[in-house]
This record gives sequence, structure tokens and C-alpha cells, in this order.
Amino acid sequence: MNSRHFLLSLLLGAILASCAAPSVERGAPATGGSAFAEAPEDRPGLGTKWGETRKSSSGTTRFARATPPEPLATAEIFYNDRAGIEAMAAASQLRRTWPVISGPASSLVSVGLKDQSGRFLPGLSVGDRWFVVGEEGRRYSIWARNRSDLRLEIVLSVDGLDVLDGRPASIRKRGYVIDPHRTLIVEGFRQSTEAVAAFRFSPVRESYAQEKYRNTRNVGVIGIALFHERGTYPWSDREVRKRLRANPFSNHFATPP
Repeated sequence: MNSRHFLLSLLLGAILASCAAPSVERGAPATGGSAFAEAPEDRPGLGTKWGETRKSSSGTTRFARATPPEPLATAEIFYNDRAGIEAMAAASQLRRTWPVISGPASSLVSVGLKDQSGRFLPGLSVGDRWFVVGEEGRRYSIWARNRSDLRLEIVLSVDGLDVLDGRPASIRKRGYVIDPHRTLIVEGFRQSTEAVAAFRFSPVRESYAQEKYRNTRNVGVIGIALFHERGTYPWSDREVRKRLRANPFSNHFATPP
């Protein structure tokens, strides 16, 4: 995973950074027609539907990305029902766990999915991929913990759609800002500064991506992009290389300072 710069700030609520953002890409509008002449062919497994409205307050804050085009880190979480995960990961045993961003940014942020009771969903890792098991009809949230002393911005997508505007996702869009040592919980697609539409696992044909855009190509994946704030991240590539080249046996004897 390449490392660069990224992050967000939020205290259990969400501090929306979209107002401080530059102009963002516009997603393609939904195609016309409110009903099908015949039912669409249903794909197996789970998607995420536009659920009930839930209260979730957010605001705006200024955040200047250190490297606007380049995230500090990116990650994916693949979700599906148990049969789908076993087929995707060729695994039979599932363990309750949560993914951590890999690479140098791994010390900064932890990310995972929680069920409606607040427990991490069961899952497994295969190589550098994370697979999480969901259950149709159940509500879930995206959980992110900033473990650093820096403000971070996190851009999130569900089924290829940005969680803030519901349009096709892009790392050029703005995200949530997480204050140092605070936790962000994203419960749904943002409808306003006071409410979200809950994330609920559903059949693919009932997913928000299908109902809104008639496109299920990216169903089953949650995207994460992390940015750090300009002037705050000390771990440059040069500093990392210096650390890795440090010699543990540079001299024979100790000498006074």
C-alpha cells in the first residue's frame, strides 16, 4: 500500500469537510424510468440499501490536504453474506476482527465495520484484502479510530458511491475530519447536516446503487482514502528511509555524550 498523506476530524459525531472543499466531481445522474418492464436479474450476495433516516449531526471545518491528489493511504473492505465470502476468499473459518490501514499509515488509523449492536462484524484477511460477513436486513456502520496526534481526513465510499453526496465516489471529493485520538462512526449516506439514511445489508437488486443508478458493478466493497493535513505529518519518505538504514552495530564500545 503506498503511503502519502490524509485524515479527518470528528468527535463521535461527524464534522463535515465538504464545505471547505474545492469543487468536486459530479456523478452521473440516475437514468430515467421509475419501474422495470420486467424484474432485473438478481445477483447473489449482499448490497447496501438506502435505509431509514437516523439522526446524525455534522458540521464544517477547514482542512488543507498536504498532497491533494495523493492519499496517504487507501484500503478496501469487501463484504458479503457468509456463502459469498467463502467463495470470494476460499476460506471456511471466520474470525471476529477488524482491518487496519497497512503501511506507514497503519499506526495512524484503525477502520472496521460494526453491527447494529456495536460489535465488530466477523471477517478474515487474505493477503492484503479484508472480507467481512454481513446479514441481509441488518444495519451496520463504518467505524474509524484516529490513533495519532494529527487531524486526518477520511473519504469513504459504499458500493462505489460517496457516503456524503451519494454520487459516484472519487478521492478528489472531501470527507470527514477526525480529530486526534477520536472516533468517527458513519451510520449511513448523508441526507443533511442532521440526518443520514442508514446502511442496511440487502439483496443486490434492492441496493441503493441499483435503485438510484441501475448499476451494481461496484456493489460489495467499501472504499477508504486517508489524507493528512498540510504541515503536520513528520514521516516523510526520506525520514522513513533513514530509519530503515539505521545501523544497530555502528561502534565497538560506548563513549560519553
